[in-house]
Amino acid sequence: MAEEINSFPQVLTIAGTDSGGGAGIMADLKTFQMQEVFGTAVVVAITAQNTLGVQSSHLLPLEMIDAQCASLAADFKIRATKTGMLGDAAHVHQVALNLQKYDFGPVTVDPVMVAKGGAHLLSEDAVATVRNELLPLANLVTPNLPEAQVLTGMTVTSEEQYPDLARSLQDMGVKNVLIKGGHSTAEEVSDFALLEDGSSFWVSSPRAHTKRTHGTGDTLAAAITAQLALGHNLTDAIKLAKKYVTKTIEQTIQVGHGHGPLNHWAK
Repeated sequence: MAEEINSFPQVLTIAGTDSGGGAGIMADLKTFQMQEVFGTAVVVAITAQNTLGVQSSHLLPLEMIDAQCASLAADFKIRATKTGMLGDAAHVHQVALNLQKYDFGPVTVDPVMVAKGGAHLLSEDAVATVRNELLPLANLVTPNLPEAQVLTGMTVTSEEQYPDLARSLQDMGVKNVLIKGGHSTAEEVSDFALLEDGSSFWVSSPRAHTKRTHGTGDTLAAAITAQLALGHNLTDAIKLAKKYVTKTIEQTIQVGHGHGPLNHWAK
């Protein structure tokens, strides 16, 4: 009977809020809804932010992370999980402990550490904790180019180096890697995937010339998480998620004065 009760696909995001609604847990839940999975959340941090930037942030007590995870584990059957902005080393460590304690399905780590404007969002010790404690628990890591460089210490000047960059990340214990190419200046946005079995592929889309791209990384990782919960293999999940994100950027909505949000209603 228990399986019947929890038969509907359920997913989890462990991240920070975005009061402006475009990124973080807000973007994740909107994405889950559009992929037709049931979204749950563990809030690690609260931010005061809008399309112009982050004005303030507050990390929740560590015991609240434990309490939220225990609460979900007691009632839901989480089929896949993603992590986003985790704040500092102590909070990354606490999230890792909970991911070891509970079976929340395959984990996609979106290593949120470098903001669109180039600002570093994670301290060096927190980056080390992501590297040493979180990546070995991950089924997939989805860094953008600056984040991949911070994690590996490599300097990358061309897309030809993406395979080496991905292998370096795999050496840290993560099974699969997706390096996002949105920070390049090419007319095609090309993401590179390296899978556990050694196979690899590129997913590309035409670059949309718009400032309305806030929450792109969160949305991509959330869409992959949803597709995995629906039963797709990782290759198909990545390709389906990329298609969805491309549409959310193409079918723009006018919200905010700065880096506006995606259109999560996009079909």
